[in-house]
Amino acid sequence: MIDLTIHEEQLRRTVRRARERNIIIPTFAQMKDPRLIPAPIKAQLGQLGLWDVDSRNLFRITWKNEPVAQGGSFGGVNYVELPPALTGVPARIIALVGKWFPTGAHKVGATFGCLVPRLVTGQFDPTYQKAVWPSTGNYCRGGAYDATLLACESIAILPEEMSRERFEWLSNFAGEVIATPGCESNVKEIFDKCWELRRTREDIVIFNQFDEFGNHLWHYEVTGQAMEEVLQQELGPRDRYFGLVLTTGSAGTIGCGDYMKKIFPASKVVASEALQCPTLMLNGFGGHRIEGIGDKHVPWIHNLRNTDMVMAIDDEACMSLVRLFNEPAGRAHLLRQGVPQALVEELDLLGISSIANVLSAIKMAKWYELDENEVVLTVLTDSMELYGSRLRELRQEHGEYGELEAAADYERYLLGCGIDYVEELGYWDRKRIHNLKYFTWVEQQDKTYQEIQQQWYEPDYWNDIQGQVEEIDELIQEFNQRTGLLEDL
Repeated sequence: MIDLTIHEEQLRRTVRRARERNIIIPTFAQMKDPRLIPAPIKAQLGQLGLWDVDSRNLFRITWKNEPVAQGGSFGGVNYVELPPALTGVPARIIALVGKWFPTGAHKVGATFGCLVPRLVTGQFDPTYQKAVWPSTGNYCRGGAYDATLLACESIAILPEEMSRERFEWLSNFAGEVIATPGCESNVKEIFDKCWELRRTREDIVIFNQFDEFGNHLWHYEVTGQAMEEVLQQELGPRDRYFGLVLTTGSAGTIGCGDYMKKIFPASKVVASEALQCPTLMLNGFGGHRIEGIGDKHVPWIHNLRNTDMVMAIDDEACMSLVRLFNEPAGRAHLLRQGVPQALVEELDLLGISSIANVLSAIKMAKWYELDENEVVLTVLTDSMELYGSRLRELRQEHGEYGELEAAADYERYLLGCGIDYVEELGYWDRKRIHNLKYFTWVEQQDKTYQEIQQQWYEPDYWNDIQGQVEEIDELIQEFNQRTGLLEDL
């Protein structure tokens, strides 16, 4: 359960800080349905850019922002359907688009789900405590952004080999940025830094995306409902929702699979990772280049009982498709293969892990031999806006990208995407992966043997967490009432 115990003295200071900084906090209900946002706040948003440092942009933590950079309103869920000319399969692959969140990635939602319950209960005091965001990329960006909007100071921790864009952006938001040794999958080093901070500082609260259930809850509630709405719009009389597939980093986003299982009990939930770091498939390890996923451990917040399949994606496929989707020769080749021009022009909506998600959806469709009436869902977590330096590095390393290279990448990595490195999970397979949590979380991170057993054997463990949204929304509403700012709009 997420601890919602009230700390009244700290809560009074937090309310006073919010009143002084003109901070109104949105509810989960408003993030799911922006029609519930007060009209004066919507009017103020009309004057703001999507990434502007203004607390009103907290109300843009939703899948339903108008897809514009400045002054947008709200509409339906942002998503795109990928046609067979691109995927090579007849199945309908539909992806929610994360670019149109503030910071260009949906992690602002996950970090909101972690920080706000602590603020509205007084468990985090922004007048003297700092929020620590250990991450492999977008999570610490989302955390630093949300914290800034909520008048909190931040410390960001991420591996030194992450993209330059991340470090440059964080330098303007986090009070301190700590680069730990290694690449995307070097999370143990991040955890070690967190323990060092715990031992040496009293003014910090660590929001670890891998064990914070606010991360799971936000995606369960907000991303899950967004997926349900997409299906309500897209499913025809002969169509069937088959399941969803997501690469896992913190395993926050895959929490939406729990929501979808409750609505579609027969649907599949598939977890994907980098082939170069096959932890779920092979109890393995390694380094890889798919930023944001695959971190050599099983996250505490991953509900393995609801995972039906695991698979692995070669990071070389993702990096090659970065060029196919973004180089002029690559886009020209896709047009000649019949990919609609409107979609080709939007392929920069796919960041590196988004490409891995699409390849995972293709694998899933091929494994189950899905036809044109079956729907697979996934997520485009972020866009190429955050990876320009990676594209430049690929050009420097491999040289000019022409028609021959584009044709080869299209045939090999899209049409040639196979069903290798795929495993359907039975009961004992799921339990095997779940048990890997022990070595990270019980032996190293102070979790208990009792709780790891509860996660597996007690269904109410997950149901109780997922049932906390209404209570959190009530606390947010009470917090806003105490500031008195809504009355002054």
